[in-house]
Amino acid sequence: MKYMLLIYSDENAWTDDEQERCYQESVQLTQDLHASGKYLGASPLHSVTTATSVRVRDGKRLVTDGPFAETREQLGGYFLIDAQDLDDAIAIAGRIPSVYKGTVEIRPILELTGLPAKPD
Repeated sequence: MKYMLLIYSDENAWTDDEQERCYQESVQLTQDLHASGKYLGASPLHSVTTATSVRVRDGKRLVTDGPFAETREQLGGYFLIDAQDLDDAIAIAGRIPSVYKGTVEIRPILELTGLPAKPD
């Protein structure tokens, strides 16, 4: 089953050295997941200060800087995995370095028919 692991943390909680170490450990995790056939994708996101939110209300498009909701923890990246089950996804989420300073939300992927095939 496919799962999206959404990584939330306070961007200000990381020193530059901690952030770099987190990236290195995350790259190693992606290599491990790839070797076991569970890796589908992963990436950190740029700072929340670069975010743009779009909403349509009463037929009008509203564009604002930043995330839609202000919270202490922001979405900072993701892993897309193919896990055996939720227990396997939980075990993988526990290996993501950001889990020590933030939260990893696990969401099963709802697969829809009729979507374009993934490019090779």
